[in-house]
Amino acid sequence: MKSYIDPPLTIADLEATPDDGNRYELIEGELYVSTAPSYLHQSILMKIAIAVSGFLAVHPVGEILPGIGVIFDDFSGVIPDLVFFTNERKDHILAGGRLTAAPDIAIEIVSPGASNERRDRQIKRKLYSTQGVGEYWIVDPETRSVEIHRKLHEAGFAMAENLQIGDELTSSYLEGFRLPVQAIFQ
Repeated sequence: MKSYIDPPLTIADLEATPDDGNRYELIEGELYVSTAPSYLHQSILMKIAIAVSGFLAVHPVGEILPGIGVIFDDFSGVIPDLVFFTNERKDHILAGGRLTAAPDIAIEIVSPGASNERRDRQIKRKLYSTQGVGEYWIVDPETRSVEIHRKLHEAGFAMAENLQIGDELTSSYLEGFRLPVQAIFQ
């Protein structure tokens, strides 16, 4: 059972918010605000996006996109840093320019601050797990690590890997893809 604030905010409320340069997300009716990402955040995002895009150019199994809205229901809509979805799922999850169901992979790059870390490591992990995301990558610039959480079954995620410098990032959705963790943080 979901626990919404009283009264919970809705996606319609979120869409009525004026554009003030902040990024607004709604998770179980609660509003979360993020400021513009830093240089380091965007540099890491680009390195991952370029690596996966290069792989997809040779193995066109899906798409990776930055900053696309994902609307799960009337009370939860987020903007992951990157999402990947397979070609087979695209028509089932894309509507009106937004994803309306879980992507295969959601990627978040942790921004500085305790509230940002809590949102990515706890709140979004729970949301992505319950909404059916297959893999959730948490990229932490401070520890130079990548946590991979994988959906095991309907019970939710389990941490599959905690990758450090010297390890390689792989994914069951991107068969043959390999990215040295070090390359993400250079």
